[in-house]
Amino acid sequence: MLLGCVLAALPVAAQKKAAKPAPKPAAKVAAVSSATVKRVVQTLAADDMQGRGTGQPGGQRAADFLAGEFKRIGLKPLPGQTGFEQKLTVYQTLTSPVAATINGQTQAPAQVVAVSGQPNLNWSSEDAQAPAVAVIGPDPAERRKLFGYANPTANTLVFVDTAQTKAFRQLAGYLGRGTTSPEPPKPFATVFVLGARPATLTYRISTSTVVAPVELRNIVGQLPGRDPKRAKENVVFAGHYDHLGYLKSVSGDSIANGADDDASGTTAVVALAEYFKKRNDNARPLIFVAFAAEEIGGFGSQYFSKQLDPQQVAAMFNIEMIGKEAKFGPNTAFITGYDKSDFGQLLQASLAGSKFRFEPDPYPEQNLFYRSDNATLARLGVPAHTISTDQIPTDGLYHSVDDEVETLDLNNMTAVIQAIAQSATGIVSGKQTPKRIPPLTDDKR
Repeated sequence: MLLGCVLAALPVAAQKKAAKPAPKPAAKVAAVSSATVKRVVQTLAADDMQGRGTGQPGGQRAADFLAGEFKRIGLKPLPGQTGFEQKLTVYQTLTSPVAATINGQTQAPAQVVAVSGQPNLNWSSEDAQAPAVAVIGPDPAERRKLFGYANPTANTLVFVDTAQTKAFRQLAGYLGRGTTSPEPPKPFATVFVLGARPATLTYRISTSTVVAPVELRNIVGQLPGRDPKRAKENVVFAGHYDHLGYLKSVSGDSIANGADDDASGTTAVVALAEYFKKRNDNARPLIFVAFAAEEIGGFGSQYFSKQLDPQQVAAMFNIEMIGKEAKFGPNTAFITGYDKSDFGQLLQASLAGSKFRFEPDPYPEQNLFYRSDNATLARLGVPAHTISTDQIPTDGLYHSVDDEVETLDLNNMTAVIQAIAQSATGIVSGKQTPKRIPPLTDDKR
């Protein structure tokens, strides 16, 4: 009994081997919130956003919503700014239908179009200072010259060969919706007439133009970097929140909701901001921006790019139309300008062990690298690329009233955003730095 009492009194550790401490549970990989993705894209593409047209109430409503999201997440304004709105002014110019008589014959409205910076245009062949007269010939190479006259630097009357009718109609459609520029238009005009130039020419031409300044807003926020040595190595995540507003009614619907273009990409920006804020481990500063005015010339991204030193931007992730499955199948997306830097290769390296893969742009004939908001920074040498999944050649919903949330694959879209988040970790942490793109010094593309 005494021995039993002694043994009972000994510490338990003396009776058996010390137990090993339980292993710590594996850290969970941060996940993009599918709930955020669904809520944000549904909000941006809702009918009450009125298609988020540039300078329209729906566009302002979308900007306010996005600024609220950045505040909710806990982003900070850019240094020197008091809020998330980055304001810019553009000038919208609309020229009325042209009244034209050529050699005594009244021209049909569909045969004449003008672009003008003059409030009132009244030309006559009897004027002392008559406009120059130019001809666009039938050769396909003349098409570039045709569109060059759409930015007048002198008063010019242009006769367009009927072999260029398709291009003329495209130009007329573009000018008929009005033009937008970052500066007030110059006091010159071009009048285009579809038809051959008469050997003997007399004319009377009149039209009027309204120029209106419009204030636009990029929505910009940041997560400061945690490594002071990398304070000048910004990483930008971007998408454009504007769309077309109202279009010609189809089956009673005139709202171009722009669910894929580009509510999907803007949603990705919000979801990624939320993701990286929760991680709270970014060595480099992260800038999140929703651009205005991509659809009318990229003026939002152009203005944004002028506020940064391009040498202080390590990379740009521009996200455009990711709401549907790519031509390569599920768990894929493509990167524009894949061959212009090693950006895509670095992203893929960070996806090691994942079934997701990034592919080069399968539509090089579309020149997509220079058609989205990455273009301005890319021209300045920044490895700025667009990530997309849209099957552009066969996308029948692009720029139509049928680009609705119901047409999107939200599960695939969330998987794409998750892949972007994971693939960006090397760049965000400062462990990867993409090669710079050779800057463009002229307008060649």
